[in-house]
Amino acid sequence: MNAPADRPIALSLVSHTNVGKTTLARTLLQRDIGEVRDEAHVTMDAERHTLIETPQGDRLELWDTPGFGNSERLAARLARNANPIGWFLNEVWDRWRDRALWSSQAAVRNVLEEADAVLYLVNASEAPQDAGYVAPELKVLDLLDKPTIVLLNQIGKPRTPAEEAAEVERWWAHCADHSSVRAVLALDAFARCWVQEGTLLDALADVLPSTRREAFGRLATAWRAQHRTVWRASMDVLGTRLARAAFDREAVRDEGWSGKLKQVGASIGLRREGALTPRDLAMQALAERLDADIRASTDQLIKLHGLDGEATQTVLLRLAENFAVREPLSEGKAAVLGGLVTGALAGLKADIATGGLTLGGGLLAGGVIGALSAAGLARGFNLVRGVDKPTLAWSSEVLDGLVHSALLGYLAVAHFGRGRGNWTASEHPEFWPEQVSAALAPRRKALQALWGRRADADELAEVQAELQALLRAASIDLFVRLYPDSKDMLRATDG
Repeated sequence: MNAPADRPIALSLVSHTNVGKTTLARTLLQRDIGEVRDEAHVTMDAERHTLIETPQGDRLELWDTPGFGNSERLAARLARNANPIGWFLNEVWDRWRDRALWSSQAAVRNVLEEADAVLYLVNASEAPQDAGYVAPELKVLDLLDKPTIVLLNQIGKPRTPAEEAAEVERWWAHCADHSSVRAVLALDAFARCWVQEGTLLDALADVLPSTRREAFGRLATAWRAQHRTVWRASMDVLGTRLARAAFDREAVRDEGWSGKLKQVGASIGLRREGALTPRDLAMQALAERLDADIRASTDQLIKLHGLDGEATQTVLLRLAENFAVREPLSEGKAAVLGGLVTGALAGLKADIATGGLTLGGGLLAGGVIGALSAAGLARGFNLVRGVDKPTLAWSSEVLDGLVHSALLGYLAVAHFGRGRGNWTASEHPEFWPEQVSAALAPRRKALQALWGRRADADELAEVQAELQALLRAASIDLFVRLYPDSKDMLRATDG
């Protein structure tokens, strides 16, 4: 019997006991509910929670039910009766003397009386044929005649699209003979992503009764808007962090001839142990600011995704060789360079790690060359570049790496299910870096162009906005690569 159109849409989350229902419920709801312990029959009563609401009053409810216990016994009893549902409704079990059978009864009653659809969770860490509880439990769900979506839990780290599709196909084959099963999806409580939740909503839209679909459409739209806001905010956080790193500068304190002698000594191994040169101190200052910024922005991502905890692991980059050094061009060095060129200095390229701009090209573009002598060229360069002392900045190579690691870090947070507990950093799947690189490859030239504008502090706001837009486009392409079946939903999110 179809539910009234104005009643909340209800999903019953059911499974064999101790498979992870409450853990998944916490992840989907983004809040702690119920009790999680590694033992059977922790949840004794069905608990209702609101998953999504709309301003029009639509509501999607998620029921966390007691786990199936003695499902074989229940299925056998139901099969022996001409009217199994009628018999079931009139049967009473003792909650305390037969806890396993009571648990099964409570789950079935919730599905029968409340559910518009069933989310049936299985432990995918074991082979389907080894999960002996699945067949009798699906027989019971077949008798209840509610559309059922099988969710694969406990599958471990995110898998490649091909591996995940193979796992889904394996379980589909095992469930194909059951009339209630309409779809099989991977949705690990520890490592699912909001993109996969969107796929679940799309699957639900296809199986709900026609009287419920209009309301569910509004709920799905509200869900997409909510997650689109979190996704956009995440890309804004990352784009802001990258822009700050690109424009960050640290002046190297001038120690005169004594400082130069120290640098020479350090280069030939004569530096006193523990002694830091002015350049070392400048590098350290830049790195510490970047480390603090990565920590703070990761904490922002954690909160945006409804998680607890903070980024506690040190992410200090030990890449001193990638520091870009911007030093004033000495007049003596400029005189040497001036003797090697002719005409209007055409073709002069003296990259001083200033974001890809060339000395000759930059000055020609600014119309500064004229009849400047080599010494005048040096003074013009220092004036145009705004540099009156040696200054350190991150190189383009480091910035490219920061973009890559920013998307990897976002993936890690976006896949961290709340049911797993407080946020902790962990090793990412081996195939993620390659997919991030592929999503960024068409955008390498655009990134280099952005790094080339970082010498002008007035460009910060525009570069930041363009970085945020680039990250949005790259992250959508990345998710399409990771979850090809979500392409339409992702494109709608990007719109």
